Amino acid sequence: MEKEEQLFKKRIQELAVLAYERDIPVHTDFLTLNEQAVFQSVSATLPPVKVVFAGGSPMSERKVLCFLPSYMEEPADLPFSCLRIQPVSPRFAEALTHRDYLGSIMGLGIERSLIGDIILKDGGAFVFVMQRMAAYLCEQLTAVRKTPVTCSLWEQEGAFPEPELEPMEGTVSSVRLDAVTAFCGRMSRSKAAAFIEGEKASINGQICTSVSRNVKEGEVLSLRGIGKFRFEQSGSPTKKGRIPLLILRYK
Repeated sequence: MEKEEQLFKKRIQELAVLAYERDIPVHTDFLTLNEQAVFQSVSATLPPVKVVFAGGSPMSERKVLCFLPSYMEEPADLPFSCLRIQPVSPRFAEALTHRDYLGSIMGLGIERSLIGDIILKDGGAFVFVMQRMAAYLCEQLTAVRKTPVTCSLWEQEGAFPEPELEPMEGTVSSVRLDAVTAFCGRMSRSKAAAFIEGEKASINGQICTSVSRNVKEGEVLSLRGIGKFRFEQSGSPTKKGRIPLLILRYK
């Protein structure tokens, strides 16, 4: 992992230098939350070039990092497209999950870094992919599991589709990972601890096995087999010492 991180930092440095010295727009593929955090940790060492993260919506987890020339404030064209995948016969379609769509797309030989967020909505899915893969996917993706599907460019004007989020409110004894996991997964704290130690919990895309690690506002918690949750905010302790919190669950 350390070697991969060093290679990533080197690549970021090369792109920043290219954008700055030649005054041209360049960009990465989709970055994980962890890669985005690595970029933030080295951003002060890069040439003074403007950067923008884009992923389709403010709530997007995977985002493309765009380095801009001096004459741009925003990317002239986004380097990714949004595809809409729909069952041919909704009435007979399987109950498809995020993993089903991702697996079918990667089964066509597409690397994970070329795929952004997948939003389940309106009986199908909206998938963000790098532009150079859009036409190929529209042509080749004909089924997800055993369900025949159509795949087309999302060309409606206005904002891209956004994920549906379900608010979860309650109180916890602390904002430690085991307590927050127990709340999100509706399990006991001891089961949550075993779940975490079993490397089934990730924060911002990175596996975390420390049950005592505090979860911070804005972080995204992924629980294998349970779902994905955004820690939105926590409040002041109640008279009984409980901490109120608001969690947004990705549907």
